[in-house]
Amino acid sequence: MDKAREIAIKILNEVHEEGAYANVALARQLRKAELSDQDRRFVTELVYGAVKAGDTLDWILRRYVNRPLKKIPPMVREILRLGLYQIFYLDKVPASAACNTAVELTKKYSHAGTVKFVNAVLRTAVREPEKATFPEGKGKATEGLALKSQHPYWLVKRWVKQFGFEEAEALCAFDNGQPVLSVRTNTLKSNREDLLKALQAAGAEVQESQWTPEGILVTAHGALDNLAPLQEGLCQVQDESSMLVAHVVDPQPGELIIDCCSAPGGKTTHMAALMKNEGRIVAGDIYEHKLERIEENAQRLGITIIEPTLLDAREVGEEYEDMADRVLVDAPCSGLGVLRRKPDARWNKSAEEIAALPPLQGEILDSAAKALKAGGVLVYSTCTIDPSENDEVVEAFLTRHPEFTLEQTGDFLPVKRPDKMVQLYPQRDGTDGFFIARMRKAKG
Repeated sequence: MDKAREIAIKILNEVHEEGAYANVALARQLRKAELSDQDRRFVTELVYGAVKAGDTLDWILRRYVNRPLKKIPPMVREILRLGLYQIFYLDKVPASAACNTAVELTKKYSHAGTVKFVNAVLRTAVREPEKATFPEGKGKATEGLALKSQHPYWLVKRWVKQFGFEEAEALCAFDNGQPVLSVRTNTLKSNREDLLKALQAAGAEVQESQWTPEGILVTAHGALDNLAPLQEGLCQVQDESSMLVAHVVDPQPGELIIDCCSAPGGKTTHMAALMKNEGRIVAGDIYEHKLERIEENAQRLGITIIEPTLLDAREVGEEYEDMADRVLVDAPCSGLGVLRRKPDARWNKSAEEIAALPPLQGEILDSAAKALKAGGVLVYSTCTIDPSENDEVVEAFLTRHPEFTLEQTGDFLPVKRPDKMVQLYPQRDGTDGFFIARMRKAKG
């Protein structure tokens, strides 16, 4: 029995049948299994690859079966998906190995008739790959792009409308690229030059970020649990575009800052460092376990001014009316700017979900506005690229709140941009998609 592939189908079953997050299920299964480093890498490649391929794999599977996919038992369905993923996307795996191991796994999880079925489906796919040729030509380009790039059709269609076909294609390609780990220097304990040396001494390959003075790209590294500079609190894992937010907030030592939706605390701890650990930051979230992560990060980084607080962001104005010097609303959003970091996320989104978010985002902003002192600063950020959640939310807020003025957000970035509101696009900027807007409350 092929242990690596068996673990992979168990994880895929958790993701598809139980709604587990791929990274969480993968980490849990790998901790339990006794695998070589090579097998661990293979399991990771199989799981992330098959999860990311999502509906594309099912489209391929339908070319070779004459029954509804939901009629196929779940574990057998995962065996077929994994077999097809190897046949169509993993050149290093011989087709015979993909078929044979799938047959052996089916023997364990089903009966003889199903074994013949799985064998026939996969052997036919090897013999007749042309059956799974993606549609192309007039009227089919968007569907073809969705299948080829392993993205939901509705989302690709939305992006083609927003950006045009070529940019939508580039955006999909970015999502399918390998995300680079980035870390932020903890300036309370170190500086970027010294951290670069410490990371290199720990065996990592690194380069400076071009976006922020604290940022470092870690292009090669071992297990993060063993990366000494990280464990010693000299740095914090944080995406490059996310590091821009604290600079736009521009918190000052001694101020009261409210971070409405703060977990896991990357932006919160960054603001604390910019404040030289002087003042007070209320770090709100609605989940206890997420607050614990903020506390853990703060302790590791040597930060004492953060107060993790169980708080619904829609009620922050009632709890802290006219108290805050600055408020950050890093709002719940669709996350369409960070899909390359979450292989299963693209399949868990819907147009209906996106449509439901702006009212919530507006409600949080309304409450945050109430928490600000006269003359205070309100920053709104998301990790999405959808205008309905970004500039349209800000414009609607400003219409409701004439006491607020939109400032030139791009002036507050480490690398200035002539933008009233900052929108980073993966296919244009080479970073995760991110939005930031900075507003100021009238002095009264």
